[in-house]
Amino acid sequence: MNRPRRRRHIGWWLLLAAIVVLTGIAFSIMWRPALAPQATPPSFDQARIERGANLANLGMCASCHTADLSRPFAGGKPMETPFGTVHSTNITPDRDTGIGAWSPEAFTRSMREGVSRDGHLLYPAFPYNHYVRMTQDDIDDLYAYFMTRPAIAAPARDNAMTFPFGFRPLVGFWNVLYLDDAPWRPDPRQSAEWNRGAYLADAVAHCAACHTPRTKLGGPDLKRQLDGGEAEDWYAPALNRHSPSPLPWTREALQAYLRTGMAEDHAVAGGPMQDVVMHLAQADAGDVAALAAWTHGHLSQAPARTTPAQQDGPLPQPAADDPELPRMRLGYELYANSCARCHDVGRAPSSGAALPLQKAIALYDPDPRSLIHIVDSGILPPDGEAGRWMPGFKAILTDEQAGALAAYLRKYGAGQPAWPELDEQVSKARAP
Repeated sequence: MNRPRRRRHIGWWLLLAAIVVLTGIAFSIMWRPALAPQATPPSFDQARIERGANLANLGMCASCHTADLSRPFAGGKPMETPFGTVHSTNITPDRDTGIGAWSPEAFTRSMREGVSRDGHLLYPAFPYNHYVRMTQDDIDDLYAYFMTRPAIAAPARDNAMTFPFGFRPLVGFWNVLYLDDAPWRPDPRQSAEWNRGAYLADAVAHCAACHTPRTKLGGPDLKRQLDGGEAEDWYAPALNRHSPSPLPWTREALQAYLRTGMAEDHAVAGGPMQDVVMHLAQADAGDVAALAAWTHGHLSQAPARTTPAQQDGPLPQPAADDPELPRMRLGYELYANSCARCHDVGRAPSSGAALPLQKAIALYDPDPRSLIHIVDSGILPPDGEAGRWMPGFKAILTDEQAGALAAYLRKYGAGQPAWPELDEQVSKARAP
């Protein structure tokens, strides 16, 4: 009579012990202690500050942490994610609203573990899963740069996360799945320049954050590294053998593109890539050359292909037997009236010069979003700077017209199969 009762008691004790152990594990995953505020920031030598400035440009830090150009690094910029809107934070040395009270240890912890000085977990919209592989010297240089910027008072804006992602401690479980703190290792088979570019691309510039697909939990799909991803609803093309580029890239073209946003026979930088180029233009030229060497090492794996990009000249009228003839005729008319006057000229030293659309990578992407956004918003150079310019047509094109133009350009410009669910993609991309 007593044995079953003892067994039940033992079972309850085992269950309670399991709950205690699991609670302890969950607590260790989700909670971090606050670090004491520093009384006085350390002093820094000018060489360290200058190295930090270069790293900040290579990492495009201002791109996310600056909402108002007159208040650099003061944060407040909204970033849309599948889990809600995250606002970037103030990383100026203001003591109350920025990182002025952060010690070097607190800054390092944020970069390597994604933990704020007060102990709360940072959302991985801040790419600490890349920064974790930075050398300590580089983290220290970056800290020196930020701690010597003008202090700006800018309280953090509230995030708008969907349930249950507003509960920050859950990020701890994301870290278990996706935060790999193994140090970066060079590839002995590659040159010193390639390895420098590989380190910068992975640990500092976090190229894979945009150019690698993500899982449903928002982590990188490491089985598809550099297979193409997205950034701010733009398609970020693959940087490996799956590259959709209609023409092969050379190292020289990549270096020019990363510094200026333009390269012969390739489309100009648009969308989020314009911010990347703007910052790389201010970075060390040797580091940008190393990034180009690393990128070319991956893109050179793409097989040679025959595409309409090998030919210049106007795009043709749709075939008389095209099964979508009315839609293609509408697309052609829009192309002829709005696009051809610039793009048929080709890149010549004239005011109307533009890339022949057979060479535009957005037509070859497996996803039409970049083309839709380019047609809608155009391409503008940074404020106050000269550069290639294209007007946007969102105000004058209906969804039907935008879809017809995209369908025509895809078929008769790139010679590629139709994008699936194009009309739905157009409506979604153009939604307010």
